[in-house]
Amino acid sequence: MPHVRLFNHYINGHHLLLGVIEYVLLALAFHLGTYLRFWLGDNEAGIPAASAILLNSQIFALCMIAMGVYPAKHREGLSGMALRTMVSLFLLGFLALSAVFYMVPDSAYSVGRGVLVIATVAAFLLLQPVRIVFFRLFGTKASVRRVLVVGAGYHAAKLLKEFGAHADLGVELYGFARADGAPLAVPESRVIPMPASLKKFVQENGIETVVVASDERRRSDIAGAGFPLEQLLDCKLSGVTVLDSVAFIEREFGKIEPRNISPGWFVFSDGFYHSSVRDFVQRGFDLLASSLLILVAWPLMLFTAIAIKIEEGLKAPILYSQERVGLNGKVFKVHKFRSMRVDAEKFGAVWAQENDPRVTRVGKFIRNVRIDELPQVFNVFTGEMSFVGPRPERPQFVDALKKTIPFFDERHRVKPGITGWAQLCYPYGASEEDSEQKLKYDLYYVKNHSLLLDLVILIQTVEVVLIGKGVR
Repeated sequence: MPHVRLFNHYINGHHLLLGVIEYVLLALAFHLGTYLRFWLGDNEAGIPAASAILLNSQIFALCMIAMGVYPAKHREGLSGMALRTMVSLFLLGFLALSAVFYMVPDSAYSVGRGVLVIATVAAFLLLQPVRIVFFRLFGTKASVRRVLVVGAGYHAAKLLKEFGAHADLGVELYGFARADGAPLAVPESRVIPMPASLKKFVQENGIETVVVASDERRRSDIAGAGFPLEQLLDCKLSGVTVLDSVAFIEREFGKIEPRNISPGWFVFSDGFYHSSVRDFVQRGFDLLASSLLILVAWPLMLFTAIAIKIEEGLKAPILYSQERVGLNGKVFKVHKFRSMRVDAEKFGAVWAQENDPRVTRVGKFIRNVRIDELPQVFNVFTGEMSFVGPRPERPQFVDALKKTIPFFDERHRVKPGITGWAQLCYPYGASEEDSEQKLKYDLYYVKNHSLLLDLVILIQTVEVVLIGKGVR
C-alpha cells in the first residue's frame, strides 16, 4: 500500500489503515467496558457519554502513536508492538485517564475507574489478534511494492544503499534499467536491459513505481543520452507512479538528499511555503504551551537547580547559555541547565561525545530525561525558538558546515525548535557526517512543515523522553 500524503506529510498507508481499524477497536473496548460495568449489572447510573468514550479512545490512540507502536513492527516485530502497546495502554493511557478521574471526578469526559480498567484490558486483548490477521494479509510478498529504477549510475547506487539499510519497508527494488551514459555503479546482477516497451514491462511485472535515478541533471543532457522520456510519460498516463530519486527518497524515508538537488529545485518543487496564518497559530500555541509548562514545571526546575548546586558547589552556575543560530541566521542565546563541568570548553567549542567525560553525575541524569532542555521554554516564550523545528547549531559549527555541506543554511528558514523531525529520525549528531545526515531530515521539515507534522513530532517526542533515545 503506497504512502498517503496528508498536509504535505507522508504517512505509511499500512500504518494509517491499521490505525483507523485499531481506533474503532479502542472505541469498542470502551463500549464493552461500559456494558460490563453498568448495563450487565442493571445499573445505568453514571454511564459515560458517547463523547467521553470517543475522547478516551483518542487518548489511547495518541499514546500508542507516542510510543512508536506502528513503526516498531519493522524493527521489533509483533512482540515489539505488543510490548509498546502495553506501555501505551497500561502506563501512559491508564495513568493519564486515572489522573483526570481523580482531579475532575464529575467531568463529562471521565469514564470512571471500573470502565477504564475493563476497557484497558479489553483493548489490549482485542488489538493483538487483529494485528496478526492484518500482517498476515498485508505482510506477505504479494503486498510488497515493486519499484523499477531507471538508471544504474551514482544516484542509483545511492538508492540501492539506502534500501539496503532499510530492508523492512515493504519495497522491492525489482531492477535497474541502464538508460544513460553514466558509468555503471550498481552490481551487474541487479541491472536489466532497457525494455523496448517500458509500459508493457511495468504492467506485466506488477511494478507500482518507476524511479528515475539518472546522473544527468539537465533536461537537454537526458534527451541527448537517449533517455526514454516518451515511455516514462506513457507509464505515468497509464496510472503508474513516476518519481525522481529525490522525491522517492522523500516519500519513503522522510528526508531530502542535499547532494542530489540544485538551487532551482527549491524554487520549483512542491513545498517551502510561507503562511502568515500558520505563523500566527504556531506563535499562539508556543505562547500558551510555554506559559503552562513554566507554571507546571517550575518545582522540577527548582529541584534541578538545587541538585546542580549540591554537586558542583554554591558558586557553580545553574544555567549554561550558549550562542546559537536561529531564524534567518540571527544569533541568539539558548539556555540549558548546566550538565557539564564549568571548564568543559576551556580549549574551545567541541562536539559532544558518547559517554562524554565532561558530563557531571546530575548532568547525566537530566540529559537522559531531557530535563536539561527545560530552560529553553523561556526561549520559546520570547519567540527566539519554537517547540518544533531544527535544532539550533553553534555559529562556529554553522560557518564550517556551510562550506562543506550543500544547502546547510536552508535549515534556518524556519525557527529552531526544542524538538524536531531530525531528532526523531536520527540519533544525536556529533560530527560533520552526522550533521549532513540530520540536514536531510531538517530539509524535509522545512519543505513540508505544517501544524499536523508539528503535532506528530510533539506526540512522538514522548518516546524520546521516556526511553532516552539519542542521548549523549
